[in-house]
Amino acid sequence: MATKRRCTRTACSEPAVATLTYVYADQTAVLGPLATYAEPHTYDLCAAHSQRLSAPRGWDVLRLAPDPATLEPSHDDLLALADAVREAGKQVPDPEPSPGLRLVPAPDDEE
Repeated sequence: MATKRRCTRTACSEPAVATLTYVYADQTAVLGPLATYAEPHTYDLCAAHSQRLSAPRGWDVLRLAPDPATLEPSHDDLLALADAVREAGKQVPDPEPSPGLRLVPAPDDEE
């Protein structure tokens, strides 16, 4: 059974619904839908903490709303996943060199 991720705020045990990422170069805090995987340097927030989010003075907050159509996997998503797994399972034979061709090492760039 998969464990639901929890809010990363201290003493909060609510389930996470959004992921916060800081883009230091742009002085922007990006709050978007919950990331598929927990990543270093990102913060998962519950609904209450994501709504009350504030950024440092001078920073912008970019809130990315999830597309309601993508909240649940669609039938097409499941078919695409199954196709990808099938393709990955196929073994690709090593190509054999054509007769009369030989591999020649590349010349050294140092002269």
